[in-house]
Amino acid sequence: MVERVIPIVPQRGAQLRTPAVPTLTAPTGLLQDSRGRPLRDLRISVTDRCNFRCNYCMPKEVFDKDHVYLPHHALLSFEEITRLARLFMAHGVRKIRLTGGEPLLRKNLEKLIEQLAQLRTVDGTAPDITLTTNGSLLARKARALKDAGLNRVTVSLDGLDDAVFRRMNDVDFPVSQVLAGIEAAQAAGLTGIKVNMVVKRGTNDHEIVPMARHFRGSGATLRFIEFMDVGATNGWRMDEVLPSAELLARLQAQLPLVPLEPSAPGETAQRWGWTGSNGLHDPLLGEIGLISSVTQAFCGDCNRARLSTEGQLFLCLFAGQGYDLRSLLRGQSDGIAADDASIASAIAAIWHGRSDRYSQLRSSLSGDAGSGQRRVEMSYIGG
Repeated sequence: MVERVIPIVPQRGAQLRTPAVPTLTAPTGLLQDSRGRPLRDLRISVTDRCNFRCNYCMPKEVFDKDHVYLPHHALLSFEEITRLARLFMAHGVRKIRLTGGEPLLRKNLEKLIEQLAQLRTVDGTAPDITLTTNGSLLARKARALKDAGLNRVTVSLDGLDDAVFRRMNDVDFPVSQVLAGIEAAQAAGLTGIKVNMVVKRGTNDHEIVPMARHFRGSGATLRFIEFMDVGATNGWRMDEVLPSAELLARLQAQLPLVPLEPSAPGETAQRWGWTGSNGLHDPLLGEIGLISSVTQAFCGDCNRARLSTEGQLFLCLFAGQGYDLRSLLRGQSDGIAADDASIASAIAAIWHGRSDRYSQLRSSLSGDAGSGQRRVEMSYIGG
């Protein structure tokens, strides 16, 4: 095979090259990168479309009514996604997260979930299938998603104040419908529900305590995410980042918390538990998570790969290039599609060469613009 390096959008139609696979490598269930990090988590974007225009992800000024989305034939089919997921699982992937865009805009997504639920890890267990959504369609789809085999769901919600939320999603969508979606997910039996709040200083940081009070004891885990410099369109500035340490101090001034141990290797969120009257963590009250990519990098044990909706493999949320797996599936360059062994070997070669640690290096880069390198957009590969 010829090496193919994928430039970041909008150069989707360029003539590209694929990574060479010198020898076929049989999967062993343990695939490590150049820093010894295993591959355990695969995040799959199923659409580049979204019905929100959040300014930290798909600002309306860039993604306007004239924005050109990928044509349907460019997207990976459900069968192609399932095939790749099976090969990644042979290398040790245990968790599959479906993202977007807004994944619930992908027609018949339940069929993909059904296919993925039939796969097995190297230990013979079913994969942990999760989905990240803005919640706008969750109320009507939660039951079907659960029945198809979805295990968990994460809902993005940046505030409880309706005016703030409408302003942040920039399509005048009411917060009440997202809250109804969360309730529907709980009623459908989806467990381990998480709520992600991206915090921007001066925009919605006054919503931190109200959000904490609302979800404390609700059965959902609220996670606060530092505003990140993903892509090149969200106008990221360091002075709009509220460090998690400061956020935690605000919370603890009103609601006592105690630190909790990580629940799994490579976990991105620092866990803090709500305390009861005895000063100890009360599981009935639940916990929060702090995702601090800007101020407390977690690159050291990052075990996630990301697959775009058109089959580009990215090794970091802040990646400047990807690898074209779709051409291996479809044989677009020479008309000959690769077999499973060749694709699995290509995945192994790519992951073995991985050395990404952007967040650890960010502080050494100059200015608010980070490295200055064009990076993949969050809306293209999910968060």
